[in-house]
Amino acid sequence: MNFFIKALISGLAQKWIKHTHINIWLIKSISCPQWMHEKKLEELKFENSYSQLPDIFYSRHTTSPLSNQHLISFNTAAAELIGIDPEESKRKDFPDIISGAKHLEGFDPLAMCYSGHQFGHYVPRLGDGRAILLAEVKTDSGDKWDLQVKGGGPTLYSRGSDGRAVLRSTIREYLCSEAMHGLGIATTRALCIIGSDHEVYREQIETGALLLRMSPSHVRFGSFEYMYYNQRFDDLKQLADYVIEQHHADFKELDEPYLALLKLVIKSTAELIAQWQSVGFAHGVMNTDNMSILGLTLDYGPYGFLDQYNRDFICNHSDHEGRYAFNKQPDIGLFNVSCLAQALLPLLDDDPDRAVEKAKNELQKYQQYYVDSYSSLMRNKLGLYEDKIEDKALVSQLLNIMHDNHVDYTMLFRQLSQAPSDEYENNIRDLFINREACDLWLHKYKQRITEENTDAIERSKLMKQVNPKYILRNYMVEIAIRKASDNQDYSEIDVLLNLLQNPFEEHDDLTHYAGHPPEWAQQISVSCSS
Repeated sequence: MNFFIKALISGLAQKWIKHTHINIWLIKSISCPQWMHEKKLEELKFENSYSQLPDIFYSRHTTSPLSNQHLISFNTAAAELIGIDPEESKRKDFPDIISGAKHLEGFDPLAMCYSGHQFGHYVPRLGDGRAILLAEVKTDSGDKWDLQVKGGGPTLYSRGSDGRAVLRSTIREYLCSEAMHGLGIATTRALCIIGSDHEVYREQIETGALLLRMSPSHVRFGSFEYMYYNQRFDDLKQLADYVIEQHHADFKELDEPYLALLKLVIKSTAELIAQWQSVGFAHGVMNTDNMSILGLTLDYGPYGFLDQYNRDFICNHSDHEGRYAFNKQPDIGLFNVSCLAQALLPLLDDDPDRAVEKAKNELQKYQQYYVDSYSSLMRNKLGLYEDKIEDKALVSQLLNIMHDNHVDYTMLFRQLSQAPSDEYENNIRDLFINREACDLWLHKYKQRITEENTDAIERSKLMKQVNPKYILRNYMVEIAIRKASDNQDYSEIDVLLNLLQNPFEEHDDLTHYAGHPPEWAQQISVSCSS
């Protein structure tokens, strides 16, 4: 990782432009308080604070309705976050309101402008090409949630495209954002899917759909890059101040509020990616325009959870060079926060050299943040609650033999979480081709557990709280997509939604989703069009 620091910091020094900033925030989602009143849509408090910024940050757009819009799935868990009465989803005009075709008081739709590094190359202007921020909802508890519709039609940033989303990609993001939340990983949320009869052309004719995405903010690393590279330093500062005011008001009292934001985004990004690695999640397109300033998992395109453990796993068929392979995600995280640090230089110090030094000092902490977080997560997955120096080798050895034996990542850790029984070790050994290698590792593991002298039943219980029984495997999404696309049968979407929101529970009637993927799953290919 030091390579990235040296290369990027030298770039900072060579390309100094004057002034910088950044921030990040880890969202803790909580259940809707009992006292929160479930409201009709018209009773929600809509506004759009982002639209109060100068128009360099966005362009105003209205959505273009799809033909024969209808509700496909409604997420009551997400509805609780903003206080919507679930009965509102049954309204005849619900699809029109959610799609932005029918405006409520306070709606001020816009498409956000940003740039970013895509596959390592800087692209001067990107922006929301198929997403429109309808409004923000302020809840009774003071929380703020952006409501952004994806697939609402072309914007200024569509670059000749139609601005639409297809049912296939909409189902993928809807399910995965909720699956990630169920795993306890910071993410955007999804309120509902709106379907239609609208024809959209990708590689072939597909059905158009809309996703209503929710997030405390949709500001990205690329939002700051756009201002920096256009030398709009006053606007850069205004964007930083906006993020601080909205999400980190306590930073305003600090001597160096923008440095505090940079510190937080570096730490939060490192910890987010450690979580991805610990559950076997590959994002697929870790461009800087897909990185949230709040440390959320953002933009679900060609993602994939590991089936068989493969450290070199590339989930994105479009990623021909493997830039975003599973084992490269931690390094790419450092690359991305380094790009952000460069964009924030003008805000860190009036003196260019001091600004570079401050950025460098913070970036050098990224690796330790990542290692500390990942090590803690993996110890928990193994039921080890004391931090010992040999644990890193124990984890590495396990991953190596899992890689060599094509062992299912999720199944192995869930099996390790089972309470001791006569079949405990045999069930683990059955996952390996080379049982001798498994036995050698199990021997070391049992010795390590013995050192802690913990209760086996209690350890099993705790391990099952961090090792999911269910993950969103690509074949599961594919089944839901095929049923929806071929037969207009949307029942599988709701089945998976409920399952993945509680992935650590047993769900005895759905255990077939905890087994090995079918043979045909190996033929599934996802790309940037997914």
